[in-house]
Amino acid sequence: MAKQLHIRLDDAVYEALLEYNLETNSTAQDSIASAIMMFLKQQNKENEPGNADFRFIDLFAGIGGMRLAYEQAGGHCVYSNEWNKYSQQTYFANFGEQPDGDITKVDENSIPDHDVLVAGFPCQPFSIAGVSKKQSMGRATGFEDKTQGTLFFDVCRILKAKRPKAFMLENVKNLCSHDRGRTFKVITESLDELDYAVFYKVLDGQNFVPQHRERIIIVGFDRKRYGNNIEFSFNITPAVPKPLMKDILDKEVDSKYTLSDKLWIYLQNYAAKHKAAGNGFGYGIADPNGISRTLSARYYKDGSEILIAQEGKNPRRLTPRECARLQGFPDDFKIPVSDTQAYKQFGNSVVVPLMANIADLVRIKMQELDAGELVKGEISETLKAENCKKEVKKKTAIIKQKELAVV
Repeated sequence: MAKQLHIRLDDAVYEALLEYNLETNSTAQDSIASAIMMFLKQQNKENEPGNADFRFIDLFAGIGGMRLAYEQAGGHCVYSNEWNKYSQQTYFANFGEQPDGDITKVDENSIPDHDVLVAGFPCQPFSIAGVSKKQSMGRATGFEDKTQGTLFFDVCRILKAKRPKAFMLENVKNLCSHDRGRTFKVITESLDELDYAVFYKVLDGQNFVPQHRERIIIVGFDRKRYGNNIEFSFNITPAVPKPLMKDILDKEVDSKYTLSDKLWIYLQNYAAKHKAAGNGFGYGIADPNGISRTLSARYYKDGSEILIAQEGKNPRRLTPRECARLQGFPDDFKIPVSDTQAYKQFGNSVVVPLMANIADLVRIKMQELDAGELVKGEISETLKAENCKKEVKKKTAIIKQKELAVV
């Protein structure tokens, strides 16, 4: 919810503000809000911890799931980008930083130097649900989706200009098979052409949270910096004991999350109709001692994919806080938006502890590669010194020979 703030401005500042508003076709409110955000972002940069292991940027940041993961691995975020205004609101509430907007309009050279580029570029053009919906509406999917499908190439644009040591990209499992594998081939070939060693694997979030959530993770390391002999393995360390649904549920929940009789009857009839047709569509009652289906951005519509049984009542949907836990967000993570927006945001987010596990692997590999470069540098300096000594001896011998010849 927006708050009102009354401020006093000197006449000179007020006149400058009016002139700026005319030039940019913006309101005084928007201009002041942007100025405050820029000031806070600058303060955040100035307060950068000196003990950070590495610097990273957070592209297509959403509400900051990747940022949480990489901060847990010892990184410091120096730039963030997210176009959705509601996600920006949640991001700011938790990190005190307003992400940049439209990435297609960002000058790649203006982005701060960083060690790792992190990006969960939009998955809707490639997800099973997104593709099915768009095809039914006669709309383009994948790279043919000009609004979201081509944003991957903005990642390439930034990689080319800034050449970070490493990157990590995240997307839906269906990215691998989209357009019979041609889409994924374009992605991996594009990254290879940028001279990065590329590694990828489909990983399931259920190793860290009680949710079946498969995602493709793509990791790369700069071959120009580290050479061609780079190896990397996704040796994740699953949580022990394995999380269960009952671990993330609240004991008392507002009655507004209980399904109405009308909606519950509709969901049962819908499931019965598709079952009779041999389809697997329908609602899902989560086992408290098991895991749930995949939480999606459409959860706000009816919550049918993950319902919680209630004794003597219709089942209920998860609360936004329970959705946050299902994705591995801590309980102190602020949710400043409506339930509808919160469901969309957590449905579009990542399994934080899984990403933190991978972030740690990326950090360790960078340290190993940097140490290798340091050793190479030391060996190179030693060889240079030895060559220098040999050259001095050689010149000294020549001088002595000339002196003897003169005598």
